[in-house]
Amino acid sequence: MGKNRLEAFSDGVIAIIITIMVLELKVPHGADFRVLLPLWPVFMSYVLSFIYVGIYWNNHHHMLHAVKEVSGGVLWANLHLLFWLSLIPFVTAWMGENHFETGPTAAYGFVLFMCSIAYLLLARALVAKHPKNATLAEALGDDRKGKLSCVLYLVGVALSWFAAWLGFIVYAAVAVVWLIPDRRIEDKVAEETAQQSEQG
Repeated sequence: MGKNRLEAFSDGVIAIIITIMVLELKVPHGADFRVLLPLWPVFMSYVLSFIYVGIYWNNHHHMLHAVKEVSGGVLWANLHLLFWLSLIPFVTAWMGENHFETGPTAAYGFVLFMCSIAYLLLARALVAKHPKNATLAEALGDDRKGKLSCVLYLVGVALSWFAAWLGFIVYAAVAVVWLIPDRRIEDKVAEETAQQSEQG
């Protein structure tokens, strides 16, 4: 089964997610810059979520670039990831509108945790019983970075019940870690392409 429709559908859904998030930024009444001050929690929530959605889009693109075939199980695993990503606009708005209160901040972290679990499941579905996707399997390895992120999200959720700002700091720290380009897949694809060129 080809991967093009899967990638195109995912790109469309992610674009809609970003659109929904930006629509939550309500224009304030008044022309003075002071009217923007009450909106800082909403804006901070939006920025963090935009970065997260961008990270998932980027990594999703690289992951699919490294595979040659998908199956029905992969399609469901991809939908599972898109489901949790589609909840990001809701928890983003809830957390921002309530100025990082405990409940919304913990819920935000839980959605991030489920997104990371869904991404790991998609990666496993792409390499399981798919010998043509060996490049991705080799590039991922045991994926310590992904597993560590899952643990840190849970830490952030737990901290949110004591001090919501601590949870937010953990979520932001994980985003910073993922902003550093993860070149495992890109390097492996480049290496395989170079080998094929030499053989050709």
